[in-house]
Amino acid sequence: MAAPRVTMEVGNDGVAIITLINPPVNALAIPIVAGLKDKFEEATSRDDVKAIVLTGNGGRFSGGFDINVFQKVHEAGDVSLMPDVSVELLVNLIEDCKKPIVAAVEGLALGGGLELAMGCHARIAAPKTQLGLPELTLGVIPGFGGTQRLPRLVGLSKAIDMVLLSKSITSEEGWKLGLIDAVVTSEELLKVSRLWALDIAARRKPWIRSLHRTDKLGSLSEAREVLKLARLQAKKTAPNMPQHQACLDVIEEGIVHGGYSGVLKEAKVFKELVMLDTSRGLVHVFFAQRATSKVPNVTDIGLKPRGVRKVAVIGGGLMGSGIATAHILNNIYVVLKEVNSEYLLKGIKTIEANVRGLVTRGKLTQDKANNALKMLKGVLDYSEFKDVDMVIEAVIESVPLKQKIFSELEKACPPHCILATNTSTIDLNIVGEKTSSQDRIIGAHFFSPAHVMPLLEIVRTERTSAQVILDLMTVGKIIKKVPVVVGNCTGFAVNRAFFPYSQSARLLVSLGVDVFRIDSAIRSFGLPIGPFQLLDLAGYGVAAATSKEFDKAFPDRSFQSPLIDLLLKSGRNGKANGKGLYTYEKGSKPKPDPSVLPIIEECRRLSNIMPGGKPISVTEKEIVEMILFPVVNESCRVLEEGIVVRASDLDVASVLGMSFPSYRGGIVFWADAVGANYVYTSLKKWSQLYGNFFKPSRFLEERATKGIPLSAPVSSSSTSRAARL
Repeated sequence: MAAPRVTMEVGNDGVAIITLINPPVNALAIPIVAGLKDKFEEATSRDDVKAIVLTGNGGRFSGGFDINVFQKVHEAGDVSLMPDVSVELLVNLIEDCKKPIVAAVEGLALGGGLELAMGCHARIAAPKTQLGLPELTLGVIPGFGGTQRLPRLVGLSKAIDMVLLSKSITSEEGWKLGLIDAVVTSEELLKVSRLWALDIAARRKPWIRSLHRTDKLGSLSEAREVLKLARLQAKKTAPNMPQHQACLDVIEEGIVHGGYSGVLKEAKVFKELVMLDTSRGLVHVFFAQRATSKVPNVTDIGLKPRGVRKVAVIGGGLMGSGIATAHILNNIYVVLKEVNSEYLLKGIKTIEANVRGLVTRGKLTQDKANNALKMLKGVLDYSEFKDVDMVIEAVIESVPLKQKIFSELEKACPPHCILATNTSTIDLNIVGEKTSSQDRIIGAHFFSPAHVMPLLEIVRTERTSAQVILDLMTVGKIIKKVPVVVGNCTGFAVNRAFFPYSQSARLLVSLGVDVFRIDSAIRSFGLPIGPFQLLDLAGYGVAAATSKEFDKAFPDRSFQSPLIDLLLKSGRNGKANGKGLYTYEKGSKPKPDPSVLPIIEECRRLSNIMPGGKPISVTEKEIVEMILFPVVNESCRVLEEGIVVRASDLDVASVLGMSFPSYRGGIVFWADAVGANYVYTSLKKWSQLYGNFFKPSRFLEERATKGIPLSAPVSSSSTSRAARL
């Protein structure tokens, strides 16, 4: 591939066209930034150049600053690797240039790309161009003047909305707001931009330096009121993320002391934020998510994905209907099979409700919804299965039932058809035991609700073919999931790593810690809900069945609490029947139910593990560690056994499947940040006090004592499983 570069051509009209070339999105890599400085200096000094047009190659302006530089800064711990763009390039060379500069924007102008365009004296855009400043999703703020220029171009409230929520807009909306000066066809884009630049030079159009504008900022008291409300909102929605408050501080600096002062503060704060753990975590997750699409011996052996046009889903319950919804929304024809017409109708109605819900929330147009529902057909037998490319079984967790279905599928489906199961715990070798098509059997483990949750765990056995894995990975991307390929064991990667999460919470209750304090501590750490509210949401029947599987698979490190049985005996089943550890009333948030306290006391009496019969005394920090360090411990076993390709896959899976806070980088990344030795010594201490549940794994002990990060690759000699993954 050709090196990133910036070119300049001067036309007979005296307009210099400066073009960014760095496929696929013209990212502002270090050589591009250097090239821009050179070309703007050259264009400014040349007598034959009257005006300048800045554009991007290949139908895209720029996707923003090169995120690889963030990674290099984090690895080296050296912020000086960040180039000085904001003052040196944007202010001195572009905005204060003695010749007019027009940005010709097409496709996308995001992050540094939009900031570059805002530094120009006018912006002409092609239709449906995407404009936005998503920097906060990487733990930083816009660093090329975006915090100052965007409020001056679109108004303070809209700018705050776009930056804090990382919301992009189209060029059409940008034109209405004043961010874009004209929207023209792609064919006309360069021509109109050249003429616009010449018109500015001839003073026929205004020469506007956006950093100097104040007309859209309102009065100082109005601006401060808007900022005050935004700060309160950010405190609620992003309590553990410093970039939101920092961004508002920087915006305020520019309003109070002027745009240039704001730009200087922005550059300083950007460099401080990029070195914080928040940015390290978010950048890690960004790259880790990309890495999931690289699977050794699958994606690197020259295989081409086969097209999957028709999918059969068996079972129209909560999971089956969600899986069917995800496929029809992305133009894949679905045959939904149920055992009788009553269940089938119920499943179809659930799918219709899923699709309607997206229309109501403004996520889908009515036309697209109608087209999606045309892609669905309900059946009661296998007659429609003769030409399906993939079947996903989503029935209840019953081994005999699943085995019977897979035997039938082998006969009813064509020989190329992928045979997938959505089981969340059952060993795939057992599911496909009674078939001779072991190479086509694979796990497609969706997370509930399946049409919303972004993770798809692709579970392979020793016999699953590389072609089948690649095909399912491709379907996963088509239906807008992040596919993570994992090995076959009880619970696979996510549920296996996180099975101690609910068990440690219940163990803490038996040790005398308050249920609602535990949930509160976990929410403060950054998960959306705590383990007990999650228990209420899942339902106690599901939790009891899942616990049984894990107790059977890992008896040496399971904690068996009587709590779920006691709750079920008292007629409670969580949110499903409105009676759980919390009370559920329509239109209000769940509230702790004080009437469960006698049940909890009974649980403690039966467990009988409180030291000296008295509740233990723990801080909020200790609560979080006693719940999450056992998860880290089990994650170590998952890594050692080669259940995941790489540690970062488990990070992505924990963020997308369990809502582990992305700004903490995922479960393994967070554990490395805390320190393997600290995790190990804490678990060792608790295992001596409270038993084997906390006993550190061999892998954790080895890494901690040798000072090796948990995320460092596992040597192939240490595990037989890793060789096939």
